[in-house]
Amino acid sequence: MKSVIFAAAIASAAAFAPASTGKVSTHLQAFESELGAQAPLGFYDPLGFLDRADQETFDRLRYVELKHGRISQLAFVGNLFTRAGNHLPGDINYEGQSFASFPNGLAAINGPDSISSSGLLQIFAFIAFLEIRVMTDVTGDSEFRGDFRNGFDFGWDKQTEEWKMQKRAVELNQGRAAMMGILGLMVHEQIGGTFPIVGAM
Repeated sequence: MKSVIFAAAIASAAAFAPASTGKVSTHLQAFESELGAQAPLGFYDPLGFLDRADQETFDRLRYVELKHGRISQLAFVGNLFTRAGNHLPGDINYEGQSFASFPNGLAAINGPDSISSSGLLQIFAFIAFLEIRVMTDVTGDSEFRGDFRNGFDFGWDKQTEEWKMQKRAVELNQGRAAMMGILGLMVHEQIGGTFPIVGAM
């Protein structure tokens, strides 16, 4: 009985103790209103990348998320496009191998019928060129990290700030969905089987 009374006294005393507010909660609250903290998940950081992050770190992580989302959108649509039987015309090399002669998905870069090492090296060199010289803020006039218009307007500057934020939010959500989509396609390719729209894996 004495232990119950003692525990109740400790619990009631703890109720009046000041709550500790650390730096972590302050940082997290600063990012809860950022673009991307939207329905259905709201602010979502399950691995705690933003626990001790400042604004510069947040902006870098947001840019990386945006870039991965854009790449995943291209990968997902490209995967569906080639699985539907669409390939570039002509030959991929001087040996006369056509684009259509290589398998789809991961098997195109890793497998018995995959593209040669020299072919992969050329692909990676082209990606590096795009990363360094094309997909970058050449003019220095970007509105946000990831804005690669580089002097081409496309009607963006004529729109309202609300419209711009809504379009940026849509791109983020579509990129997140594409990251899950291409990951799902890669996993199912390893499992095998046949799936709607995609067909045989």
